[in-house]
Amino acid sequence: MKQYENSQKYVDKVEQIYKELEGSQDIVEIYGEKGWSLLKFCGQYYEEAKQCFQKALELDPEDPEWNSGYATVVYRLEGFNGRRCAASECKSLELLKNAVEKNPNDPVVKALLALKLQDLKRTDEGKRYIEEALEQAPNYPYLLRYVANFYRRAVMIDEALRVLKTAVDLTPTSGFLHHQIGLCYRKKYFLRKNQVLGNGKNYNKRVISEELNGLIQNALLYFEKTLECKKTYVYAHVDLANMYREAQEYLKAEETFKTVLAFTNLVDEEKQQIYENYGYFKEFCLRSESEAIEYYKKSLQITVPSREREWSEQGLRRISSKKIKNNIRDAKGYALLGFVHKTNGERNDAINCYEKALRYDPYNEEYVSELCELRLTI
Repeated sequence: MKQYENSQKYVDKVEQIYKELEGSQDIVEIYGEKGWSLLKFCGQYYEEAKQCFQKALELDPEDPEWNSGYATVVYRLEGFNGRRCAASECKSLELLKNAVEKNPNDPVVKALLALKLQDLKRTDEGKRYIEEALEQAPNYPYLLRYVANFYRRAVMIDEALRVLKTAVDLTPTSGFLHHQIGLCYRKKYFLRKNQVLGNGKNYNKRVISEELNGLIQNALLYFEKTLECKKTYVYAHVDLANMYREAQEYLKAEETFKTVLAFTNLVDEEKQQIYENYGYFKEFCLRSESEAIEYYKKSLQITVPSREREWSEQGLRRISSKKIKNNIRDAKGYALLGFVHKTNGERNDAINCYEKALRYDPYNEEYVSELCELRLTI
């Protein structure tokens, strides 16, 4: 409105308030509460939340609440979007232990410590903290989701389901809880399926088929409920599509993959997971090798380290190996392997593969272009 004098007047008032607050307990509260608020939004605000808790701790390093907040945000950042944190790089373990010591009445931070110990293959140690947390707050849905996650990862599926059903009775519109229940039924399904396949016993096929189908239907039910509560939950779409695949409902699986791929605000980690799973579906269910290659490539080109990236690389190597095994002069097989090496920064191996591809397809413009580009980088 071009009212510069009035604007400056209010800027001066803000400056004065800040000077009065600086160094006082009130400014610590502002930093700390801002940290918790940012933490409750979504992952893109975690770094800013971390900075807020750091500022609060600089002014009041012994405060239990700010120690819990800082430990929580560091824990979340270490596992954000499926990232894997090596034990040597893990900073949250000591922070969580410190937070538990300073605030022994906080059951949530105990649950996070238990999950971090489980990440580090110290499940028995973590279980003690989970049981303490559950004893402190048996009907707190926010805590119960962490407890259930711990049990599911420890393959205590029935215990996880019991806890989740208690939580979902308290908060029936929580998409997160419905998703977790779906994951439990999915886990039960694969455990039972693998047991049957690997046991060698003569099972009653009809009974086993009904049992497995029942687990599939329960997983589908809860994944569908998840998306009724939260339509943009990316990972629930992927899980639903994969269960449709297990149910051999391929049209529904294809439709679900296309729906989630159409989302406009996908982050790299989400894209990577969708591409790898869609590639697997194309390869093994629709028998479309060319489309599988397309999606595995897209997944591999996203440099975020993850299981999906590893699986995409394995998929491309598998297809390449099959092509070369079937025909030692298959140029596409060598070019595909060259792509894998190039994407992983293995330039000499990539050059070797593209040279072989050109030997058997000497006029292929794509292979010539890739080889020239690689040689120029040496």
